[in-house]
Amino acid sequence: MDPQRYPRLSRIAVPADLRQFPEAELPAIADELRAYLIEQVSQSGGHFGAGLGVIELTVALHFLFETPSDRLVWDVGHQCYPHKILTGRRDSIHTVKQKDGVAPFPKREESEFDTFGVGHSSTSISAALGMAVAARARGEDRKVVAVIGDGAMTAGMAYEALNHAGGMDPEPDLLVILNDNRMSISENVGGLTKMLGRASGSRTLNALREGGKKLLGDKKKPAARFMRRWEEHWKGMFVPSTLFEEMGFHYTGPIDGHDVPALVATLRTLRGLKGPQLLHVITTKGKGYERAEGDQIEYHAVGPFDPDVGVVKKPGPAKPTYTQVFSDWLCDMAAADPLLMGITPAMREGSGLVRFSKEYPDRYFDVAIAEQHAVTLAAGMACEGVKPVVAIYSTFLQRGYDQLIHDVALQKLDVLFAIDRGGVVGPDGATHSGSFDLSFLRCVPDMVVMAPADENECRLMLSTGFRHDGPAAVRYPRGTGPGVALQPGLDTLPVGKAELRQRGAGLALLAFGAMVPVAGAVAAEFGLTLVNMRFVKPLDRALLLDLAASHEGFVTLEDNVVAGGAGSGVAELLAAEGISLPVLHLGLPDGWQEHASREQLLAEAGLDAEGIRRALLARWPGLAKIRRSAVGG
Repeated sequence: MDPQRYPRLSRIAVPADLRQFPEAELPAIADELRAYLIEQVSQSGGHFGAGLGVIELTVALHFLFETPSDRLVWDVGHQCYPHKILTGRRDSIHTVKQKDGVAPFPKREESEFDTFGVGHSSTSISAALGMAVAARARGEDRKVVAVIGDGAMTAGMAYEALNHAGGMDPEPDLLVILNDNRMSISENVGGLTKMLGRASGSRTLNALREGGKKLLGDKKKPAARFMRRWEEHWKGMFVPSTLFEEMGFHYTGPIDGHDVPALVATLRTLRGLKGPQLLHVITTKGKGYERAEGDQIEYHAVGPFDPDVGVVKKPGPAKPTYTQVFSDWLCDMAAADPLLMGITPAMREGSGLVRFSKEYPDRYFDVAIAEQHAVTLAAGMACEGVKPVVAIYSTFLQRGYDQLIHDVALQKLDVLFAIDRGGVVGPDGATHSGSFDLSFLRCVPDMVVMAPADENECRLMLSTGFRHDGPAAVRYPRGTGPGVALQPGLDTLPVGKAELRQRGAGLALLAFGAMVPVAGAVAAEFGLTLVNMRFVKPLDRALLLDLAASHEGFVTLEDNVVAGGAGSGVAELLAAEGISLPVLHLGLPDGWQEHASREQLLAEAGLDAEGIRRALLARWPGLAKIRRSAVGG
């Protein structure tokens, strides 16, 4: 770090260094931190706008609270880059999302300042409450602060935690900071967003509260309790703080989240108060970088860019991504079937629903960060004869799993799940990995589970799942496929039928989804049978039994954990038929894959061509002769 450009920030390695500065220096430190964040993310890429919005708040929190002894719990890890810079990772923040670099989200193993790991949203209040309860049980005097924002307050789990904390006796000492920037990745939606929008315009609340403090006195006295109730309802005419007050929290705000002196003064007061406190701060996502303020969606996360020019849109890939294939299919099927409804939990851009939301606004439903609600909303729609399509990332479907089982599958309802980011995802790390969906979907009765080998097959499978009477899922990877041309129609595939791509000898490679192209290269090299399995459930029983009778062994390949995955289904089928046949399962390891590129992670798991070759030769050394013969002949 250049001390000439960053004379203050260069002297701050950890928050204890920050606390050595006089309070009057904090605005200048915030300015340097913002400039440094812009410089570093422009070189490395990463989450951008949310961090710019919490610069002042991050500085004030680490200045006033004795972190890491005081616990600071971040929600939605998008916000954490300034926190990481101030807590020992300043000089390595440029490695964020890279293999062996700084993690993109708070991670306990990385730093004692990362008190709770987070990749999904709306967990901070629950975790912070747990820490506050534990501190009291251990007799430890520490403060606990939860910072929730970037759309996380739209999820039900946040209200479950508020409801619990506000009703506890004795009251927990807990400060919740609502960072209200009216954004998640897209614009926030829903009634709460409207309510908080009204709050941000109120100038009456603070004056009203100051007068109320003088009247209330000891809150345990009957008269004070009456006056407190009167104050809550009267000020509710001006600002909807009543919701939080009724849940048992003392509400303060809204205040300007970019006014460092106001933040410090307010936080200093709240730090000394007992019981559940909620501070409402108003911030701007992308604050301090004009382009990010003007296009908060584009600058939510960025690749490397020139700060003087901004993000320059590059030509898209020559072949469409799987997300684009889904996007086009959804609009085409919507044109053909007026009963199609599209649902997403706050992932319009990521899941490919932008075009659909514009062309079919009355059939588009963004439910905010509420995956459980998204699934049961779809179930309710299906009860009444429409056909919902739930577009969701694999990692986020985990949050709606109970609803998938009880509300959709148990009732045999006609819902299609379009599952994006299945398998290895890459730079976002373990929290966003799609490694488990084949395992947790395969065990659910009545589910049809498909994994496409290429772009056109993805389109065919989406039509198949949509036309299927009952719950179905199409699981596809991040990024592009092998480049197979798309057929324009809405044709379907026969349910449960695999595709025999190459009839060989000795071994049969049974490949699922994204593993088909790489398995094909290895099968051709050794003259092996290659099957594009297509369906994880139901499996093509007839084909598997035929191949079992004519082959020495099976090799299953999937970009899902081996435990309980698609390959397990093959082994279970053979066992049920009393067939003893060697089966080699290749898939993701029984462990956590950290952030790196998708290609690096596949290679680490042995799912690239070289890794598959090594595994085959280790299990069947005689294949080496076949390979040498093929190479020499």
